[in-house]
Amino acid sequence: MYGTIWALLPPVVAIVLALITKEVYSSLFIGIVTGALIYTGFSPIGTLDAIINEGFIQSVADAWNIGIFMFLILLGTMVALMNKAGGSAAFGAWAKKHVKTRVGALLATFLLGVLIFVDDYFNCLTVGSVMLPVTDGHKISRAKLSYIIDATAAPICMIAPISSWAAAVSGMVDEGVYSGIELFVRAIPYNYYSLLTIVFVIALTLMKVDYGPMRRHENNAIEKGDLFTEGEKVANADEAPKGNPKGKVIDLLLPVAVLIVCCVIGMIYVGGFFSGTGFVEAFGDTDASIGLPWGSLIALIFTIVYFMCRRLVSFREAMNCLTQGFNAMVPAMLILTFAVTLKTMTGLLGADVYVAGLMQGASAGLTNMLPAIIFLVACFLAFASGTSWGTFGILIPIVIGVFTDPVTGAVVAGADKLIIIGVSACLAGAVMGDHCSPISDTTIMASAGAQCNHINHVSTQVPYVLTVAAISFICFVVAGFVQNAIVGLAVGILLIVATLFVIRKLQKNREGSKA
Repeated sequence: MYGTIWALLPPVVAIVLALITKEVYSSLFIGIVTGALIYTGFSPIGTLDAIINEGFIQSVADAWNIGIFMFLILLGTMVALMNKAGGSAAFGAWAKKHVKTRVGALLATFLLGVLIFVDDYFNCLTVGSVMLPVTDGHKISRAKLSYIIDATAAPICMIAPISSWAAAVSGMVDEGVYSGIELFVRAIPYNYYSLLTIVFVIALTLMKVDYGPMRRHENNAIEKGDLFTEGEKVANADEAPKGNPKGKVIDLLLPVAVLIVCCVIGMIYVGGFFSGTGFVEAFGDTDASIGLPWGSLIALIFTIVYFMCRRLVSFREAMNCLTQGFNAMVPAMLILTFAVTLKTMTGLLGADVYVAGLMQGASAGLTNMLPAIIFLVACFLAFASGTSWGTFGILIPIVIGVFTDPVTGAVVAGADKLIIIGVSACLAGAVMGDHCSPISDTTIMASAGAQCNHINHVSTQVPYVLTVAAISFICFVVAGFVQNAIVGLAVGILLIVATLFVIRKLQKNREGSKA
């Protein structure tokens, strides 16, 4: 079964079960067991060994995952410290006075997410901790907050030339017709899913439209003050942080600012910036699993010293925040462990080999439709595997190979723009699948950042993601024939506005008929 469609069965089983049962841990575990059974030919002893040794142990022991776990704990500790010092409560009180509408609160959350474009993990957890008091004050459901956070994580990072994502893409492109960073920058105007997600969030907010399960969550928040609607609440998530009454707004803003600066410095330091490497090249060579803990540890030490000097927390209280931060991040770390193990099983079954064969077969005779096909394949692979980086890591070499001569390495005649559109479609599809997959690390981080039940976050955002994905597919069809980025983007914007207008009109008609 290696390298066949069966390689994608384990994640599909896990995702379907999670959406049906609304219980993520057992669903992911059943997916892992399914993968192990297929991998070992249904041998009981071999299956148990694969689950433990090749699954959980290798996943947890992986240096990247340990670095991300450390970053989660450090950031959770910082949030606990800011709550204890009263900075979060002070910021919430300030925001209630200055951000006076729900639309303003949503747009402020969106803007902060756009500004923190360096890394998706960092984005999810920072935006969540800063904006929770604001969105709670305006009765915005946790599901809506987690969607805004998720929509400004991977989609924004994928169109930011200075980000960990740009670095990852650049590192996967062999030097040829284009350098890695040049190809990434050229692909940005055609990355319709990322660009249209920005348009969609703004239009959704300004037109005050919600549909699907999100509409019920938002109505409950507005009418009943219930920010969760259903599912198990995150521990203490409905308790507004009180902390020290002497806390001020600066006691939240200064630690966050120091955190941002230190994490950026940490990433370029790991990339060799202080050893003579250029700024962009340093981002290209960095390792976020080292750079982010590096920066957050320094920021945490600064925050502890700063709060003690301000006499907002004692040393004992600061140390207690370490366990509080760890406890707050345990659900995210547990889901992440299961998700990474499931990805490992998918890799052992040769999902990349199957998708490579699928792509090469589709490339024959469908030149102008190829960007749209690449987009669909990338969407499905990223959704099933839960990894956008793994998706474009598999597909970028294949896409480049389709449009270049295997002997000379030169772009084939007439494919100068198609190779860029094809890479864009690959990146856009990878982001789309990552955006809505229950086993995606970014989706898990967005749930953690908003302190939202993970399945609630997934089920409410799927209709939104599918709407933008369907419109993006049409844009890639147009781009494949017209080969003009502006025309495709204009078509997408018009379709988004028209779609939301129709949905709002139908909702008003339905409400009118009920009345």
